[in-house]
Amino acid sequence: QVQLVESGGGLVQAGGSLRLSCAASGRTFSDYSMGWFRQAPGKEREFVAAISRIYGNVYYGDYVQGRFTISGDNAKNTINLQMNTLKPEDTAVYYCAASTNRWSLNLESTYDYWGQGTQVTVSS
Repeated sequence: QVQLVESGGGLVQAGGSLRLSCAASGRTFSDYSMGWFRQAPGKEREFVAAISRIYGNVYYGDYVQGRFTISGDNAKNTINLQMNTLKPEDTAVYYCAASTNRWSLNLESTYDYWGQGTQVTVSS
């Protein structure tokens, strides 16, 4: 079992930045690939970013490429999502997820554990 707790959400103006964190507890953090997804009101959950276990390859959704950066800290059992140049369309609940897989990290079905989510609101 892995427990995931997100933090760092909030309200920010367009063009601003936020840093989300996901703290993991339970099994060894480095055993898991980690990802971020988001869900806006009335929309399906969508892939944001992921970092694979073992080799640390990173992947991003097309609409966040170049603005968001995912990073991991094995010593602290934490992953972070640095979000820059935020846009109103980035408004959503952001979820952290963990997977024992190294592939298909853009798919929800790949992930075994999910956090409760943290709200990010970007005002125009």
